[in-house]
Amino acid sequence: MRILRCGLRTLDLSHPQLMGVLNITPDSFSDGGELFAANQVLHDQLLTRARAMLAAGARVLDVGGESTRPGAEPVSLSEELQRVIPVVQTLRQLDTIISVDTRHAAVAAAAIEAGADLINDIGAGSDPDMLRTVCASEVGYALMHMQGTPANMQRAPQYDDVVAQVRDFLQQRVAACRAAGMADTRLLIDPGFGFGKSIAHNLTLLANLEQLRIDDVALLVGLSRKSTIGAVTGREVDARVHGSVAAALIAAQQGANLIRVHDVGATMDALNILRAVGDAAHASETERDL
Repeated sequence: MRILRCGLRTLDLSHPQLMGVLNITPDSFSDGGELFAANQVLHDQLLTRARAMLAAGARVLDVGGESTRPGAEPVSLSEELQRVIPVVQTLRQLDTIISVDTRHAAVAAAAIEAGADLINDIGAGSDPDMLRTVCASEVGYALMHMQGTPANMQRAPQYDDVVAQVRDFLQQRVAACRAAGMADTRLLIDPGFGFGKSIAHNLTLLANLEQLRIDDVALLVGLSRKSTIGAVTGREVDARVHGSVAAALIAAQQGANLIRVHDVGATMDALNILRAVGDAAHASETERDL
């Protein structure tokens, strides 16, 4: 059984689990502004959505206070902190793993103090204080591959071999985490779909996801509503549910352990069907062996 340890909480990853997205920004690519208005987080709406995601099957809630859509400019640390920390404190009343999506060690430290269980770092430790900050706690840590920065990553991404290069990067960052004192059971690796990748790069990574596996480290993926889904389906952002669910299902079949999604209920339905079919196939094989 694969277990992810996030402070005092654990997550059973013996089958794929879902991370629900809560963007508390005015400009995220898919749902910017839905939980943020008049320069403040809408806490009542946030709690309503969080509870709905948990009821639909999410085991982790991922809070992001800085948009990392292609072309996004960074926000100040003070602004990110003002958005994120009260939300973490609000979500503490719920029985769930709280993930904070940040690439800044100062935000991570404050989030951990406020009660976050997992730091989801698109910078994979690009902030030199990040690994030390996370390692000083017992929280989980997700590290992601990104070519460039959100401001420039989609201008002209280039790879000689995207699968090999992404895997090499992730392997190096896992080694850095281990050297800092983090156990593999606290780690997640994320290939970074849409973060410095073309449509072809994203599809190639999805088709070869299992090749990115590093020992027994858990695999996190996020394809929900992204531009690759739109390019393949021809759908606008708010009409990409079906394509996103299909991508999540493929990711699960390719070995993803935690899948970051906006549409929790629809994705959970698909995963439940996949699991039921797998259970039936296993039962049939067991009967033949008797």
